[in-house]
Amino acid sequence: MDANQQEFRNPFGMDTACENCPELCGERERVVHGYGDVGAEFLVVGTRPTAAAEANGVPFTGADGGERVQSIFADLGFVRSPPDAAEPDVQNVFFTSLTRCRHPDREPTDREVDTCEPFLNAEIRMINPQIIVPVGERPLRELAVEYTTRRPDSFDVDAEHATTIRGRGFELVPMKEPTEMTDAEADAFREHMRENVLSRDYRQTKGRQSR
Repeated sequence: MDANQQEFRNPFGMDTACENCPELCGERERVVHGYGDVGAEFLVVGTRPTAAAEANGVPFTGADGGERVQSIFADLGFVRSPPDAAEPDVQNVFFTSLTRCRHPDREPTDREVDTCEPFLNAEIRMINPQIIVPVGERPLRELAVEYTTRRPDSFDVDAEHATTIRGRGFELVPMKEPTEMTDAEADAFREHMRENVLSRDYRQTKGRQSR
């Protein structure tokens, strides 16, 4: 872990009082920025905070799929805490999302995704991951269109789940929405990570030194 990192929660000190989307400010409970190891090789990107993640202030925690994601990454050696932990003990992974605020009644608009893009771009630039895991259709399309040469209409998270997509500067390993994954699909993701991703020789200077 970077010697200057003091905590996992919003380690880059991003704006927690952002008001760039006025229609969200009165609806959200809080702004939920990224959480994790700033020296990570693996970056996990969802669409927006779930209700549980918003309550915890930490992406991919609690019910609505967070516990399943934590369980999967614990099995792969990235999380040392129980799946229901509100502040997971992580190593070599960073959790974040396209948008940082949650509207209780709808998905983010294109404008809201665009407005939040500088937060995600800054995290990608500062973390410099080798692998990005887009969780769900929207993150897959947003990231793949930005960082690959494929056509936007060629991306389908059902077909791309548990595969590797070559990108510019890193690779994408898509994951279906955790609430929509079957146990077999969760196992397929674990197996692909173990057999085709973790088995390769990654930079040993990134991530927490205790791993």
